[in-house]
Formats: sequence, structure tokens, C-alpha cells
Amino acid sequence: GESDSMLIVAIENRGEAKAYPIRYLVHHHQIRDTLAGKPVMVTYCSVCRTGRVFLPFVDGKPEQFRLVGMDHFNAMFEDSETGSWWQQATGEAITGELKGTKLDEIESIQLTAGAFFKAYPNGKIMAPDPNFLAKYDSLGKFEKGKSESKLTGTDPFSWNEKSWVVGVDLDHGAKAYDWNKLKEKGSIRDRVGQQDILLLLSRDTQSFVVFEIPSNTRSHLWTGDTLFLDSVAYSFTGKSQNPKQSDLKRLKSYQEFWHSWRTFHPETVGPELK
Repeated sequence: GESDSMLIVAIENRGEAKAYPIRYLVHHHQIRDTLAGKPVMVTYCSVCRTGRVFLPFVDGKPEQFRLVGMDHFNAMFEDSETGSWWQQATGEAITGELKGTKLDEIESIQLTAGAFFKAYPNGKIMAPDPNFLAKYDSLGKFEKGKSESKLTGTDPFSWNEKSWVVGVDLDHGAKAYDWNKLKEKGSIRDRVGQQDILLLLSRDTQSFVVFEIPSNTRSHLWTGDTLFLDSVAYSFTGKSQNPKQSDLKRLKSYQEFWHSWRTFHPETVGPELK
């Protein structure tokens, strides 16, 4: 149904998995919650199409943040203790006494509610605030790229300001991949520096994930939402189906607008050169 295809940002730790529908996040900009007993701050900026999850601690103490405005089209949060301003896309304070400090970020994954419950049958999904139901419904178009707004609308072509990319955080730097190419191929294998990586798009064409894979992997097969590396099978979230093999390491990766990824990762390796 409609709820199965709803896009969410999910986080997990020690067997606890939680999901936050993007349409709720777009409205609230940030959601405060706990994961494995620790506070987390789940954020989303629709103008950049960026979802980020942070540990809201400054100098080891939990801190409160409020949305204060935008910079480079990106949401800006202010902490209540020092009044420093923090960028949503990077978690870095760019003004105030904490300038240059960064919040720790937790790896999150963007997928559909259906894919989330398949991966985490005991997972929990954020309940809607009844006061905002009509608002949420109107934001359902955004997640599928159907927003009509100049700021939040999607360019269906590749490598334009509002085109979608998958940005990947690597050991050394960052790289962006064309969403259209991922949709066409279903998987993209690449080697960046010392890292071998694999991008996968689920059959639902919405859920995606990026893994670091062993460099001696000869072949990968991505079929029916199961990944085979040589002959070892893994689930969409990287869980090994063979108890003797460890799970795959997921890399921090994001679907976002190209203008945003380029702005906040100036070192990024951009469009694959022809």
C-alpha cells in the first residue's frame, strides 16, 4: 500500500531499529529521540534533500537545538547553550564560540517503509503528530521528487543543480554518483583510492545502500534484493546469510541534490568523465 512505499530515514544500534518518515521530517526539520538509550537528533532539509542523524552532544553534554534559518540553501540550527549556528548538511558549527566543532554523525539509511520492516521486523516507525496530518500528506509528493516548488523540485536530468545524486563519504574524501545511472543499472561497483565500494538500488527503486566490499571480490550479483559477492549471500542491509562470514560494512551515503553535495563536499569527485 501507500504506507509501504513511504520513504524513511532509518538508524539502528544493538538490535534496535527506528525509522522516521521523510514527510514528517521535512515538516519538523528535526526530531529528537533516543537509540540504544542515547539521545539522537534526526534532521532533514528539503531544499538540499539531505537527511542527517547526529548525536546532539557538545563537550560531552546533551544540547538542545532549534531551527534558525538557512545558509547556502541549507537548514541552520542554533544551540541553546552558546547560540552557535550549526549546518545541517555537515553538523559543523560555522558561527559562534563553537565555530569549527562538529557533531558526531550516525550512519543512517534511506529506504521505503516496506523495505525497513522486511529488514527489521521488530523495527519501530515514528507515529505522525495528529496536528499535522494534512501538512504531511501534502509533503508526500516531495519524497518521490514530484514537488512543484522551485526550491524543493527535482530535475529529472543528470548533473544539474536539482538532479539527484548518491553522495558517499569515503575514507579519503567523497564521491557522487548519478541517481539516474543507478536506476538504470541497479548496482554500481567502483574503486576509490584504497576502497572498493558497491552501490545498490532495491527493486522498489527508492531504497538504496552503499557497502565497502572486499577488494578481492571477483563478481557481484544483485538479484531479488539479495546480494551475492562471489558465492556469499547478503541481505539488502548487508547482513550475511552465512554465519561464518561477517556482515558487510555500510558507508555513510545520501540521496541529495547535486548542488548541495557539491557545496558541502567541495573535495568531491564529481560526474564520471566521459
